[in-house]
Amino acid sequence: MTSISQVLIVDDDEDICSLLASYLRTYGFETHVACDGAGMRQQLAQQAIDLIVMDVMLPEADGLSLTREVRRQSQLPVIMLSARSDHYDRVLGLENGADDYMTKPFEPRELVARIQSVLRRAASPEGPNLCLDKLVNFNGWKLDRASRNLLAPSGLTVALSQAEFSLLNTFLETPQRLLSREQLMAHAHRHLVNVGERSIDLLVSRLRRKLARLPNGQDMIKTIRGRGYLFDATAP
Repeated sequence: MTSISQVLIVDDDEDICSLLASYLRTYGFETHVACDGAGMRQQLAQQAIDLIVMDVMLPEADGLSLTREVRRQSQLPVIMLSARSDHYDRVLGLENGADDYMTKPFEPRELVARIQSVLRRAASPEGPNLCLDKLVNFNGWKLDRASRNLLAPSGLTVALSQAEFSLLNTFLETPQRLLSREQLMAHAHRHLVNVGERSIDLLVSRLRRKLARLPNGQDMIKTIRGRGYLFDATAP
């Protein structure tokens, strides 16, 4: 992240782009705009973008597919905007790699606060309570905390959203230890917004799907019914 953070706004509504760009500049951000995927790619190639504000409804490729595209290539933070307020839509946005999700209409000052929060997390992804090891090995997997890359035993890189990265780090700090939803929520509140029990369950489910099963056929993240979750991982 540069000293002056550069924000790319991807929205096909020119008035919204203009208003948001002008508003963000008053808070010290350098802003760029794009109306579709082609414009987004051009801006990313030409500018040192620190964060993308992505609308869901876009012509041709929608914001969800563009966020997946960004996530395959980098860990660039993405805040998704949508007129849909359903809980499922929020989860869908996060599942596709967004770091945060806001529904329209919204208070512009809240967007500024969300941007500042996400940029702080991106600048210091390990957080204050993580151990100092930058590379963590477990069950044949490798997590590079500096680059936020998760490497599977097969050698493939698995993309993680900021929320998934934070959750995995929490489990890695406490292997073989039962964690209640309340404990996971307490940790998540330091990294995320609008976190509840249902959100924690969905976040665990997303991370579980990305981690391959253990040799015995069981999942690394075990659900202890009525009590919480246990991370069944061992060092090499």
